[in-house]
Amino acid sequence: MANLLFHMFSDERYMDLSIYQYGYEKCRPLHSYGPFIRNHYLFHYVISGKGTLLTDDKKNHSTEYQLGPGMGFLIEPDYINTYFADREDPWEYTWVEFGGLRAKEILESAGLSSASPVYVPRTPQHGEILKNELLYLSQNPEESPLRQVGRLYFIMDALLEGSTARRKVQGGKLAEFYTREAVTFIEQNYASPITVEDMAQRCNLDRSYFGKIFKDIMGQSPQEFLINYRMTKAASLLKTTDLSIGEISPLVGYSNQLHFSRAFKNVFNVSPREYRQKNKLM
Repeated sequence: MANLLFHMFSDERYMDLSIYQYGYEKCRPLHSYGPFIRNHYLFHYVISGKGTLLTDDKKNHSTEYQLGPGMGFLIEPDYINTYFADREDPWEYTWVEFGGLRAKEILESAGLSSASPVYVPRTPQHGEILKNELLYLSQNPEESPLRQVGRLYFIMDALLEGSTARRKVQGGKLAEFYTREAVTFIEQNYASPITVEDMAQRCNLDRSYFGKIFKDIMGQSPQEFLINYRMTKAASLLKTTDLSIGEISPLVGYSNQLHFSRAFKNVFNVSPREYRQKNKLM
């Protein structure tokens, strides 16, 4: 295998989970990345060797993690991270950068976050399955976008099933049922001025209780999920159509174009106009 494989994923039509880049590298001694802030989630699995991860939280508290073979580490968006290979035994790893509406939900269910970024498999076999799924992705960049996104689902399943920190969801199947109902309601009505109260009413639940079980399952509040869903739809329209920003705004539930632009910038860190200039599909 080559010392470095690096691939970009150019198809951004997938909303639940989407790939941005992926690869493999056998690093040189002290080879480092950072300090750097990512826009998406980035997960590395260490195949051999050793290295160090340094993370800073939003209060400028720094934490150091020592990693070795069979371990992994997560880098979360909007946090400063630095990682570097060992001087004597530099690591070899494979990685994937990803995002999507359900990325946070899956990672939190696996017990991974900026506060707890280290993955340890429940058994060596679980680690081996995850490694093989990641390597398959990096070694097969010619596959169709749909097949590559399907591989990302395999990776997320292996990550979730094998994590020693896997979290048990409160409320069981009933909570999952109500959350699916709410997500379906959002998918069908995101262009209308719906509220969290409307979602709770759809599920015939108290608003505060509904908000709690939704966040337990999805890893974000109903309002956060709704905004991210709308902005993802808006991003797709900006890339694939010639509709004006004023025309797109009501199509994703915003009667006020200024409020839409502000919400879009909060999610994507650029204005709708700047996003279209950078990402418009010819």
